[in-house]
Amino acid sequence: MSTESKEYTMPDAASRAAAASEEFETEKLELSMGPSHPSTHGVLRLNLELDGEIIQKCDPVIGYLHRGDEKIAENMTYNQFVPYTDRLDYLAPLANNAIYAIAVEKLAGIEVPERCQAIRVLTSEMARISAHLLGLGAYTMDVGALTAFMITFTEREKLYSLFEELTGARFTTSYTRVGGLLKDMPEGWTDKVLHFCEEFLPLVDDVESLLSRNRIFVDRTADIGIISKEDAIAYGLTGPNLRASGVDLDLRRDAPYSGYENYEFEVPIGEKGDCYDRYLVRLEEMRQSVRLIRQVIAKMPGGPYRAENQKRIILPHKDKTLTSMEELIQNFMITTEGPQIPEGEVYFEGEAPKGALGFFIHSRGGGVPYRLKIRGPSFCNLSILPKICVGAMVSDIPAILGSFDFVMGECDR
Repeated sequence: MSTESKEYTMPDAASRAAAASEEFETEKLELSMGPSHPSTHGVLRLNLELDGEIIQKCDPVIGYLHRGDEKIAENMTYNQFVPYTDRLDYLAPLANNAIYAIAVEKLAGIEVPERCQAIRVLTSEMARISAHLLGLGAYTMDVGALTAFMITFTEREKLYSLFEELTGARFTTSYTRVGGLLKDMPEGWTDKVLHFCEEFLPLVDDVESLLSRNRIFVDRTADIGIISKEDAIAYGLTGPNLRASGVDLDLRRDAPYSGYENYEFEVPIGEKGDCYDRYLVRLEEMRQSVRLIRQVIAKMPGGPYRAENQKRIILPHKDKTLTSMEELIQNFMITTEGPQIPEGEVYFEGEAPKGALGFFIHSRGGGVPYRLKIRGPSFCNLSILPKICVGAMVSDIPAILGSFDFVMGECDR
């Protein structure tokens, strides 16, 4: 028997952990978050697989709204579908209306007057501010900042009063028509918009001072939910979520429509692509929207607010409908059969508050589209959740979802 001694070394922590994991397997926990959870901002469901508090797998489940908007469009005239575009991103109906109308007008070869284009830009930027106010307010409330939520919702209420004065409705406005608008702006309305802008900008600074250096807010959002530039492009992200990852793309500047090329504005770009950057981008976008609104009002052209020469597409004025047989027949035909759009296909997308909202329309002639497909930005933005949620903690999920500022109306379209 040998008396030679053997040297013994103490195993390190990693070796002990590896040995323990071989001996004891940790049980994974499956957790269903949503579809009726406050931080999912609607009927989004996340099937999570957890190892303790760490997310191992995230599977988003959509489809709880059962909208069917695309099939509804194929059984309605072009103008009848305008109210349904309100209900895509129902936080920015004025922007949805305009982008849909431009798609149909592009198919029909209609050139709308400059005044109509300017009003569409004006209302779309007001809608952008309104949508970002709700997005930031709900986002900050999800991570515990209630004061910022109260400020943003107070300002949003002021915008709703302006929307009501312009369109007759606060929430679902249905203001745009194919070839123009429902009606012109009321007298003195732009002065009220400018007054709102004057009061609004200092409050944006207040929100920034409350949050940007707030220890709790920064800890909850900085370096959380990071999306690289390559991943943002690969997953089809658009809007503020894309720009927060450092991708310098804005359709208003890079593929201008409705006269956006006539105005000066900056496109805020993020660096890291984390939850904090997505907050900063939306904050600055509201300032740039105010800048655009002021320019539009300063340059507001006169003239008609719709293309009056399109008799097979534009409804006649009400006073003429009641006094002229020709206009009465025109009104009856457009109302019952819809605007007469020629055969063809078109795709148009614009820069909605959530990102690139696109409409593909296939027409076989007549007043009803044969096929209509919608590219909802929120639907595409959510596709990256299974990638960026892995490795995060359960408590990070409200911050990640809030920073995406999605709306389920255009996901379950």
